[in-house]
Amino acid sequence: MDLDLSKFDKNTQKNILAWLNENFEPAIKKEIKNLIKKDPNYIKNAFCKKLSFGTGGAREKMGIGTNRLNKYTIRGMALGLANYIKSQKTKSPSVLIGFDTRNNSKNFAEETAKVLANNKIKVYIFKTPHPTPLVSFGCRLKNCISAVMITASHNPKEYNGFKVYWKDGGQTVPPHDKNIIKEVDKIEDLSSIKTAKINDPLIKFLDQEIDKKYIKKISSLKHYPQILKKGKDLKIIYSNLHGTGLPLIKTAFKDWGFSNLYIVKEQSSLDGNFPYAQSPNPEDPKTLELGIKYLLEKDADIFITTDPDADRVAVVINKNNTPVILSGNQLACLILDHLCKYLTSSKKMVKNAAFIKTIVTTELFSKIVKKYKKKSFDVLTGFKYIAEKINLWKKEKTYKFIFGAEESFGYLMEDFLRDKDGISTSCVIAEMSLLAKKNNKTLLDLLYDLYKEHGIFREKLFNLSYESDKDKMENIMNTLRKSSLKKIANYEILIVEDYLTKSKLNIKTNKKTFLKLPYSNVLRYWLTDNTKIVIRPSGTEPKIKIYIGASEINFSNIEEGIKLCDERIDSIFKAIKVFF
Repeated sequence: MDLDLSKFDKNTQKNILAWLNENFEPAIKKEIKNLIKKDPNYIKNAFCKKLSFGTGGAREKMGIGTNRLNKYTIRGMALGLANYIKSQKTKSPSVLIGFDTRNNSKNFAEETAKVLANNKIKVYIFKTPHPTPLVSFGCRLKNCISAVMITASHNPKEYNGFKVYWKDGGQTVPPHDKNIIKEVDKIEDLSSIKTAKINDPLIKFLDQEIDKKYIKKISSLKHYPQILKKGKDLKIIYSNLHGTGLPLIKTAFKDWGFSNLYIVKEQSSLDGNFPYAQSPNPEDPKTLELGIKYLLEKDADIFITTDPDADRVAVVINKNNTPVILSGNQLACLILDHLCKYLTSSKKMVKNAAFIKTIVTTELFSKIVKKYKKKSFDVLTGFKYIAEKINLWKKEKTYKFIFGAEESFGYLMEDFLRDKDGISTSCVIAEMSLLAKKNNKTLLDLLYDLYKEHGIFREKLFNLSYESDKDKMENIMNTLRKSSLKKIANYEILIVEDYLTKSKLNIKTNKKTFLKLPYSNVLRYWLTDNTKIVIRPSGTEPKIKIYIGASEINFSNIEEGIKLCDERIDSIFKAIKVFF
């Protein structure tokens, strides 16, 4: 068959010909030829470059092509990881592998296992879909050198991912992340990667061993065992959004005493097509609609949902038969205050207790920590940086980690794993809700109590998509860096932090200081009235994310204060949008 490849650039042509000329299956070659004629746009996107393997792994659409997730690109990443592990000269290295409920996740996990086993690396692999936090926990429990989670978290059904952890149970950070990338980039011929059989003696399938130890471990997070005896008094609605959370949530809630549990039936199937959650993202209000319906129909107290890999958790409360969706920032502050109150009242708050949040997370978090006379630390966006800080404190024996949070519903309150954990967090949220109910309050009342004490803090995230023009994102960030902004929407800019150059500029004094956090393509602005703006390209999607936070100390009532903050946020976004 004569092929006309003239419509594609040279790099795309090179990638297409490689797949047509190398040892790929005949069916794949036939499909490529058909797509060249029938769907050249697909071919253009699928073969325009090699799949980007970043510092945390890869996340992309599934399908044929060098820029898609398929068994060949999965094998390439697995081989790169294997080669790096072998370079570490570790005696009898092992890797733990988990996978979520997405289409092809189990197949991709097994392909990874077969490549690792062929390279004489022992593999522990879950038999069934499991939450991401169990992979982090299991990696540490089994003393593995690395772990892999096959997941695309909350992305649409077309996506999947390859997420890499190191022996501490956290996602890879320097130097390991960059070195693994180098090894993956060295691999040219994906069609000739050798694999073991799935029944190879080096591949061990895991039953319930890790699950049982995890459930036992998180039971140590029960703060009010006497209150939990009345757990049945809290009526909970739960949805796993067709994901991995359901079995462990049911077991954990039962262990914590929460027997009055209703499951959102439509979203309970473990289905990678997400039929009743087209956007399986707890941040999307549409995704919460079914659960809210259950919340009101059952007259329940709270609706809790985890994303498909159960590392993030969202909450809706029933306030006088009106559903109230809590933001990730609000939930972070409620959990933080709950933990601090307990540790203080029980005299278990250690002197070196410390807390971690990402730079885009609410500043109310820091104010609450300050009230308890403890230290709060900022890290870059991404939970791996929270894990990195925990490891540093362990090594240096400086601070004792208590709680870490990111605004996108990711929380961790234990150091026996190193990634955000939607299972244990759900249990603590339920405990917090039960305690509030016993005091004739809801989580909204507790939030308003925090506002009265510390001031109102409101935040909003704006996502701007650049699916068809990814280069524009870089141009926008460069334009912002070159601009000499002094004001935004009549609010004076006081400080500009550029994490790409690690510089902090005081606008009034023109004095520059050095930022200690790692290099990252992030800009953070501090304005008058404690308003904060953070702008960064997404690490997983073709989007620019704009985070705006405003606070108000002087207000006659909560509703008025919220309105003032929200109006300020909207006016700032309107003013800054001219750059986008």
